[in-house]
Amino acid sequence: MTSVGAAMDVRFGVSVEQFVEYVTELGLSHVELKREYLHGHPDAPSPAELGTIADRYGVSVTYHAPFRDWNMGSFNDAVREASVDQVKQTLDDAAAAGAGAVVVHGGAVPHRYPSWVREKAAENARRSLRECAEYAQFVGVPLCLENQPVSDEKQRCTTTPDDLESSLRAANVLPEYLGVTLDVGHAKVSGYHWRDFVDRFGDRIQVCHLHDNDGTADDHEPLTDYGQIVDAVPADYFVFETKSVADVARCLGVDEDDIETPPTRFG
Repeated sequence: MTSVGAAMDVRFGVSVEQFVEYVTELGLSHVELKREYLHGHPDAPSPAELGTIADRYGVSVTYHAPFRDWNMGSFNDAVREASVDQVKQTLDDAAAAGAGAVVVHGGAVPHRYPSWVREKAAENARRSLRECAEYAQFVGVPLCLENQPVSDEKQRCTTTPDDLESSLRAANVLPEYLGVTLDVGHAKVSGYHWRDFVDRFGDRIQVCHLHDNDGTADDHEPLTDYGQIVDAVPADYFVFETKSVADVARCLGVDEDDIETPPTRFG
C-alpha cells in the first residue's frame, strides 16, 4: 500500500509526536526520521517509542541514515568504518521501530583531490554499500540508495542513473534488500528528469523524496505538482522533504488557517 508523508529535519523545532499529529491532520500517512534530527532533538524517541507513536496514529515509518558528519565513501578508512557502523545502527533501530526502509547516501569526495584519492574513495563507497546492504538483509529492513545532487565541490557517487546502477551492481545484494530512493529534486538539479530514474530502476524504487528547485540549486522548495509523480513512480513511500514544517502544508495547497495545529506552534 502506497503511503505519502513527510520527513523530519534537524531544523524542525517539534517533537516526533507533534509532527505525526500535524501530518495526519493534513491527511498524510507516513513519517521519515532523519538520523540528524534524532541525534539533535532533546526529546527524540527510542525506536520502541517511535513504533508506539506510529501505531497510535496509524502511520508508516522510514529512517534516513546520517550523512551530514558521515561519509561512506571517505578515503579515511576509520571514517568509512565509523560511517558504516552508523548505517548499521540505523538499520537496527529501523527494525526495532517496525520501519519499512532506511535511506542512505552513497558517499562523496572533493573534486580538487588527486585521482588516487578519488579512486580510493569510490572503492570505499562501494565496499561500504556492500557491507551495509548485507547487514540490511540480515536485519530484514531494505536499504535504499538515494540519487544525490551534483556538487561544484564534491564528486558524489550517485548523481546519474549510470552511476547509481553501477553502485547497486557492485554491492551484489538481492534487490529486495538494496533498493533505490528516487529524489526528484536531486534529479532535476543534476540535469535529469525523474522519469529517467523510473525507466532505469522501476520496481526497485521503494522510497521517493518530493521537493522542487529551479534547476540551479538543491533548494528543497515545496513541490505542489506531485500527483503525477505518485501515480507514475512504483514506490511504497513518498516523502515531502522540506526546509520547514509549514512547507509541508504548502506542498498540499493547504491554508495554514485551516489547520487545527498550525506549524507556527512549532517555531
